[in-house]
Amino acid sequence: MTGSSQPSDCYLAALRLLTGQDYTCAALRRKLQMKRFSAEEAQQAVERLISEGYLQDQRYAERFVAAARNSGRYVGYRLRQELRRRGVDAELVEQVLQDAPDDGDDLMRARELIERRYAGFNPQVADDRQRRRIAGFLQRRGFPSRVVMTLLNRASSSFE
Repeated sequence: MTGSSQPSDCYLAALRLLTGQDYTCAALRRKLQMKRFSAEEAQQAVERLISEGYLQDQRYAERFVAAARNSGRYVGYRLRQELRRRGVDAELVEQVLQDAPDDGDDLMRARELIERRYAGFNPQVADDRQRRRIAGFLQRRGFPSRVVMTLLNRASSSFE
């Protein structure tokens, strides 16, 4: 093999990183630069991985949205914000969120999340501190205020 056909150290480092987890193009470039590779080397490695089909922002975004919705970790505006923070282009974020099937409503998802995280929570007997804690927990995950208020004002039978 000639020197030009051998994979670069940066490309090999990128492949090793991708075996551990998915990355967006931007996140992988940042990670490679943190490992002391130049911006040019990182860009070349990312472009090669894209051309070989190993790196796709759309695939990353689709998987992330599915996982976030299944776990209840992020919804609504927080899901958009988290995708953007991870380096997904704004247009792609909107496309993926529009295309991704939303298999349930926010109220049901929020209630399930509360039941998992705060077993035994009953909004009818909860004190103000507990209700604020629950409200903050849901809002940090991106649930709209109307969902949070509806959930906290529901009868205790909805949590049993």
